[in-house]
Amino acid sequence: MRMTPVDIRVTVCFLAVAFPAAGLLGAAQPATRIPAEIIQLTQFGPALGVGVAALLWPGRVRALLAGGPTRPGGRGALLLLTAPLVIAAGAAAYAALGGDGRPVRPDAPFALIAVAQLIGACAEEIGWRCLLQPLLRARFGPLGASVAVGSVWGLWHVQVFARHPLYAAGFLVGAVSLSVVLGWALDGTGASRLLLAGGFHALVNLGMLLCMDEESGTVTPMVLFGVSGLTAAALWTWSGVCRGRPAQTDPAPDRLTTIMEDVR
Repeated sequence: MRMTPVDIRVTVCFLAVAFPAAGLLGAAQPATRIPAEIIQLTQFGPALGVGVAALLWPGRVRALLAGGPTRPGGRGALLLLTAPLVIAAGAAAYAALGGDGRPVRPDAPFALIAVAQLIGACAEEIGWRCLLQPLLRARFGPLGASVAVGSVWGLWHVQVFARHPLYAAGFLVGAVSLSVVLGWALDGTGASRLLLAGGFHALVNLGMLLCMDEESGTVTPMVLFGVSGLTAAALWTWSGVCRGRPAQTDPAPDRLTTIMEDVR
């Protein structure tokens, strides 16, 4: 299946805004004196991309964000359980290899960090999983869309490439793997996609901050995170294929709205 001209334009517009907006916000963060462990302003880049696309193609973006109808048998609870399991597996392996698996005490109050991380994660996920995933699904299919979104999501974290190549590789494997997990889990969740995706994302971020020594740039825990995420993706994919369900329903655009917006 091919993407419609409107969908192509929405995709290009979103990416063209999300990437530079994140860079500008990241550059402005030091001036705000907001600690990065609380929230990173770059996370609002995808939300700005969605906002600009919504101004230009409101009908299509509204349909994408609304999602398809909620179907029974959703696996939102299992998705939220997967996040701490991925972190726990990576942290346990790190401790077994002689690393310090004990949680790190943050400088800021944990409640403040948790709330801020959820807000930031939702600001990202409204772009990655609520907009880009269904757009790319029309072209690449369910699993292919998850891999594509995960690749873009990983590359969007451009700062990781300034670190050790194995650190960057572990992060990219983890990003693509967790994108696959999200793709399978969000099938049939309808309008609750944003909170589920944001909750999962925030739990992963908190786990990496507290248990995976992420801020220091240490290679081993990031590689183990990638392996742990890849294992979770394999299990979710096996379960999804066995159940014969697509990773996510693509809300079909209203025909009249598509024609009118395509004229633009």
